[in-house]
Order: sequence, then structure tokens, then C-alpha cells
Amino acid sequence: MSQARLTEAQNDAITEAAAQWCMRLHEPDCTRQEREAFAVWLNANPLHALEYEAMLEIWGVSEHLARPAPAAARGVALPSATRRRTWQRFAVAAAVTLLALPVAAYSGWQLGWVPNAHERYSADASARTVTLPDGSQVELNLGSQLTFSNYKDQRRVTLGKGEAFFKVSHDASHPFLVQAAEGQVRVTGTQFNVWMYEDQVRVTLLEGSVLVTSNKRLSGDGLRLEPGMQARYKAGDYAAQINPTAAVSSELAWRNGKLVLDNLALADALPLINRYLDSPLSLADSATGKLRIGGVFNTRKIDRLVSSLPKVLPVYLSRNAEGRTVLGTRPAL
Repeated sequence: MSQARLTEAQNDAITEAAAQWCMRLHEPDCTRQEREAFAVWLNANPLHALEYEAMLEIWGVSEHLARPAPAAARGVALPSATRRRTWQRFAVAAAVTLLALPVAAYSGWQLGWVPNAHERYSADASARTVTLPDGSQVELNLGSQLTFSNYKDQRRVTLGKGEAFFKVSHDASHPFLVQAAEGQVRVTGTQFNVWMYEDQVRVTLLEGSVLVTSNKRLSGDGLRLEPGMQARYKAGDYAAQINPTAAVSSELAWRNGKLVLDNLALADALPLINRYLDSPLSLADSATGKLRIGGVFNTRKIDRLVSSLPKVLPVYLSRNAEGRTVLGTRPAL
């Protein structure tokens, strides 16, 4: 028997409850009993989980919204974490209100607080190309996810995981920003690639120019890349590292379904390989990480690369206590 259609009031009640739970669960004093009550609510109706997931997206997007004047400017000193939580709570509450108030939504757009477009894209078993609402094109590699939000003063993409190649529609007055890990890429119109694995990020520029910062909370515009250059950073880096001789063709080989390993140390190759594995590889020791590997491999068949490693390198495969596959160096005979 199909479930009865909910009334508008019932839908609004679920949305409001999801918003309240989202705000409460992000408070540091949220108790275990409250979390248990939330679990009961979440499992009571499939719509609860869907609405809560939507609220989590709004919470994440609120990290990037323009903030109102800080409390300190009004004579009230608040810790930065408190200011951030207060603003996020306001953003979530405002988003719930805006669902029912088109006029308020228009005002939020004019102030740069609320996007007029918010889309999520993903690629699982195969790569795909998508066109964003602003006309920009994005090629998504296997296992990649991103969201797009269009604000009055900027276009913003968050790369949740994986890799993407961007062809950005030029609009100097409406910059295009890509969030990846703790850093950010700022452009107006160009072609570039962003690769991310865990907290490691690589930005490779094909055409135009971009500004790269390793931490979006730092002041300044970041480091400028020119075509053929690559920036690398990971969480905690004060600044990105610039490589002026990046092999652009190798970095973009995934667009043809290939992974190119150009005589890399295993320690450097593993993040590139692990991007395509459900269960990542790890190294038994630093000596194994110094072994080098090269070749061109099919991104859809990386598991075959893993099984062939003992045939091309002096290594063996084993399992650790957590069940992960470990690469170790075979002892010399």
C-alpha cells in the first residue's frame, strides 16, 4: 500500500524538525540522550533522513556565505568558533524560512546570503560531463562528487571527493571558486583540473590563470598559476607548493580513462592508485615507499594493477589487523 501524501503543514513540520536537529547536533553540549532521540526521529520516516541530509548541505554551504558584521564590531566579543556556529544556525533557520517566503528569498539573494541555484553532481562507476547552471562545463572522474551554488557576487563549487576538470564560463564580475579540502581555487574563466584524495589536493592549470590558497581562512589572494603549472597542498599547509614543470598530459590522462605513473616512488603513487580503490593500500615501511613504479593503467581496472605489483616489483601483499592490504618489501635471497 502506498504511503498517504503528506499535507503542506506536515512537510513544513518535518523541515523545521530537521533544521532544529541539525542545529542542536552541531552544538558542543548536545547530550547522548538527545543524540539517541535524534536517531529515533531519523529512523521513524524515510522523509526525515532525506530532509536532514538537505539541512546538512545547507549547513555546509553556510560555511561559505558572506557573514554579517561580527559581534565585536557591535561591542560584544565572541570566540571565532561561537561566531561561526551562530552564523550557521542563522543560515539554517533562514533557509527554512525561505522555503516558504519567495520575497525573503529574493532579499537573501540581493544581499548575497542565499544562492538562486544549488545543485549536486556525482560520478560513480563511470566518468560524466555536466553543465552547471552558469554554463560552465565539468568533467567528473570516477567516484567524484561536487556541489554548485550560485550567489549574486560569486559562483561556488565544493569538491566533496575525487577529481574534476573545469571549463569555466568567463565572468570577471562573478568569480568562480572551487573549495577542495581546506583550500580554494579562484578563477573568472579558464580550464583547470582539481584532484583530491583525503586531505591532499592538486590543481593543474591548462588555460588561463587561477589563484590557489591552501587555507581559505588565510588573508590574501593566494598563489597565481600560469598554464602548465601545478599547485599542491594538504591540510595544515600554510601555502601551496608550486611545480612549474607539471606533466599536464599525464595529470589529465584520466579523461581518457588512463592513470599514468611516470617512474614515481610508491609513496607518491599510492594516493593516485588509492583514489580508485574501495579498500586503499598502505605501506609496511618507508623503504617500500621508496621503490619506484611506472606505466599506463586503465582507471576502471586498477585492481589488476594491485594484483600485478608483486610481479613487477620486489614486494608482497598482506593484510593487517584492520583488514587493509599492505605492501611490504620482499627480503633479499
